[in-house]
Amino acid sequence: MDLMNNMSFEMTKSFIPNISKSDTLKIVELTRDGVVIQMENSSCRGVFPLDSFQYWIKKGSLIHLEDQQKSS
Repeated sequence: MDLMNNMSFEMTKSFIPNISKSDTLKIVELTRDGVVIQMENSSCRGVFPLDSFQYWIKKGSLIHLEDQQKSS
């Protein structure tokens, strides 16, 4: 999966790092070192190593909003 800036994801209950109790997050920057995200209802940003972020997607804890809309 190609990760790009401004991609949005729904967070399921199994997404453990959801400390702000948000429903969605958005990728605000993608670097060689990681993925910078912004959670809904939070002014803070977080950084995940790319492989860790991809793990949460594969596990089904993060659902790309565009993919979810296609299946509805």
